[in-house]
Amino acid sequence: MSLQEEVVRIATLTHEAARDAAVLPMSLKEKILMEMARKLKDRRSFLQEENRKDVDAGRAKGLSNAMLDRLTLSDKVIDQTASGLEEIASFPDPVGEIVRMWTRPNGMRVGRMRIPLGVIGIIYESRPNVTADAAALCLKAGNAVILRGGSEAAQSNAAIVSLLKETLRENAVNENIINLLPSTDREAILHMLKLEDLIDLVIPRGGEALIRFVSENSRIPVIKHYKGVCHLYVDAAADIDMAVKLAFNAKVQRPGVCNALETLLVHQGVAKTFLPLAAEKLHGAGVELRGCERSRAVVSSMKPASEDDWYAEYLDLILAVRVVDSIDDAISHIAKYGSLHTESIVTRDYEASQKFLKEVNSSTVIVNASTRMSDGYVFGLGAEIGISTSKIHSYGPMGVEDLTTTKFIVLGDGQIRE
Repeated sequence: MSLQEEVVRIATLTHEAARDAAVLPMSLKEKILMEMARKLKDRRSFLQEENRKDVDAGRAKGLSNAMLDRLTLSDKVIDQTASGLEEIASFPDPVGEIVRMWTRPNGMRVGRMRIPLGVIGIIYESRPNVTADAAALCLKAGNAVILRGGSEAAQSNAAIVSLLKETLRENAVNENIINLLPSTDREAILHMLKLEDLIDLVIPRGGEALIRFVSENSRIPVIKHYKGVCHLYVDAAADIDMAVKLAFNAKVQRPGVCNALETLLVHQGVAKTFLPLAAEKLHGAGVELRGCERSRAVVSSMKPASEDDWYAEYLDLILAVRVVDSIDDAISHIAKYGSLHTESIVTRDYEASQKFLKEVNSSTVIVNASTRMSDGYVFGLGAEIGISTSKIHSYGPMGVEDLTTTKFIVLGDGQIRE
């Protein structure tokens, strides 16, 4: 069987299984998800043994520490993933929910009912926990899912999927609700992206190159975000200690992820107070600062920033720094250079916070918290299928409800069109 035939075979099985997924009772979905969570924890030694094969291979290939961090199934990652599945299990079932109902003058009642999207294709890199997160969210929303992970996590992804499919079989549920493409060849993605009759939506998660490749080659609708150029603006009315803490956390806690801080904007009124304190702490963690002329006049150890730095998603211990004259200048900078991912303001001025919330149009806008808080798990979604910076269908971290749509339902009593 050729690779193309194998991809079509798997997509066909998943498409057929989507009908089963759509009608699973809420209680059965909850039971399956709880059992999946327990299995991930109980079989962690198996998962970590398979994961070590990927990590060792990645280290031999020279993957960066940030990439190896994303790849590793630590106890913490496994426990958080299992906890996410348990939280997803506890959510109300979105399928069949009547979102709204109204009555027309002729007595006919019209409403919207929430329904699954169908078959969702997830194309992702590095992070094997995405395998469990994506499968669980799709299952809860009544969808079937085709997973295509990267070659760097092939053993880990196969191990996780084997446990998830085992749980489906144990509950006499069609195991093809969750499928993993066996090939990590990019050609498999190209075949997958042509199957618009079998797959309803594609969500790529990974680097900008992967997402652009998927978007440019897909016949299927794509929900995407190309990169996370996240900003923290330190306002004139900022609590300086808080600002230093937030900047440090947003940049250093996990620099290789899309909600890490990439550009720090500082009001000129607090630059001389804030920047030396922030620079000292950031330098101590090995962060390279690249600043504008005004920033460097305050902290001379900064390297000069170029125009390209304002657009950069470093995913590393590098931070661009710019002094601005006002909150309007900060908002204008974000509008020009941002990627519609996550922006945060540090301020004790209520009016400034409200202005920032209303005028910054990124998918997540934060007041007095780290950009690292922009996450489906942190927001109470249990997990996220991805973060959308496309405003159509969904915007920001995507949870269970974002994997459904609504259909019109009509309740009549003999009404006819005159």
